[in-house]
Amino acid sequence: MLYHLIDFLGDKYDIMGAGLLDSLSFRASVASILSLLISLVFGGRLIRFLQKAQVKETVRNLGLEGEKEKQGTPTMGGLIILGAILIPVLFFSNLTNIYVLLMIFVTISLGLVGFVDDYIKIFRKNKAGLAARFKLIGQFAVGLVLGLVLFFHPDVVVRENITDTPNKTFNIEIDRFVSFDEMGEINKHVDYKAPVTTLPFVKDFDLDYGYFVSFLGDDYHKYGWLIYIPIVMFVLTFISNGCNLTDGMDGLATGISAIVALTLGLFAYVSGNVILADYLNILYLPNIGELFIFSAALIGACIGFLFYNAYPAQIFMGDTGSLALGGIIASLALIVRKELFIPILCGIFVIENISVMIQVGWFKYTKKKYGEGRRVFKMAPLHHHYQKLGYPEPKIVARFWIVSVLLAVLAFVLTLKVR
Repeated sequence: MLYHLIDFLGDKYDIMGAGLLDSLSFRASVASILSLLISLVFGGRLIRFLQKAQVKETVRNLGLEGEKEKQGTPTMGGLIILGAILIPVLFFSNLTNIYVLLMIFVTISLGLVGFVDDYIKIFRKNKAGLAARFKLIGQFAVGLVLGLVLFFHPDVVVRENITDTPNKTFNIEIDRFVSFDEMGEINKHVDYKAPVTTLPFVKDFDLDYGYFVSFLGDDYHKYGWLIYIPIVMFVLTFISNGCNLTDGMDGLATGISAIVALTLGLFAYVSGNVILADYLNILYLPNIGELFIFSAALIGACIGFLFYNAYPAQIFMGDTGSLALGGIIASLALIVRKELFIPILCGIFVIENISVMIQVGWFKYTKKKYGEGRRVFKMAPLHHHYQKLGYPEPKIVARFWIVSVLLAVLAFVLTLKVR
């Protein structure tokens, strides 16, 4: 809102400094600082309010070291994370940008799903919370909307620069800009709609999901949504639940989310800069640079919340925060066309999710076959396995952070293919 107001007044009245808001890096910096301040200033107030309202965590007796000390810690702290993200975004981002609007939708929607889950646990005294099927329905619905918009909205395009001679033809449907260079060659900048994504380990080739339905005829690109939308729904649900499962130790999910957000923010910045995208030989996505501001606000919110959530935590984010954070990260990865890097970039979330699936699946299988359930891990998710082995909670969290940093660097190296 502030961005649009000052931009309008600056053009009309020549306000000094209004041009700064055209700078993506400036707006991202201010957004991250404001987000950090919101988390720090209002975090303490929220803790006191939640304590008075008796909004406290009920810890199950799992035989873990230090779990008794966590009893009664205020929860639903994800509210401050969501507020610290949305307020700077509303002030400093371009609210006509389809990517920004999508991220606001995902943040609010999954925040509401998590809020209902927390509300049932705390105020209805039902430890199970929102039934799993209803939670999945909510996540699938958000993923469906996200997939439909990313596939069909006219502003969601990929731009390529093509150089050719006047005697040659271009086999691309939508031509936006045409120019001639000194040698008489045609430089075409073309926008096209296709569900393409970046492949890890592969240079100069981007995967088009439409290829999987090429048997439908020459216009198979139109039916790419049959593959693309289910993938979007799966990725968003899987990573959202993975973040939710990771949020079992003080500061674990918060710190990892900040690391992943920084990486995705850099992807958004270089993918939205025509010069950097061309030099680094990556997909150029027009107008996606605005997500750099969203990522900056997300980083500031997580770091500010970590001030209160680090061991020993004064507040937990609850499902209000964890489901939303996972959905935000998945959506950012999908929008910047890096969803195939998720097993690397979000490796901690992925392995935490898989560890639970392995544990539950093996337990059920062995119980059916041998009459007694057996376990692969001492406890799942994986971080509790190490806790059962006797590792202190702060050490586990720190090491998971380190692994997350290494995975983020690896994902970045695999993406940036310098010519």
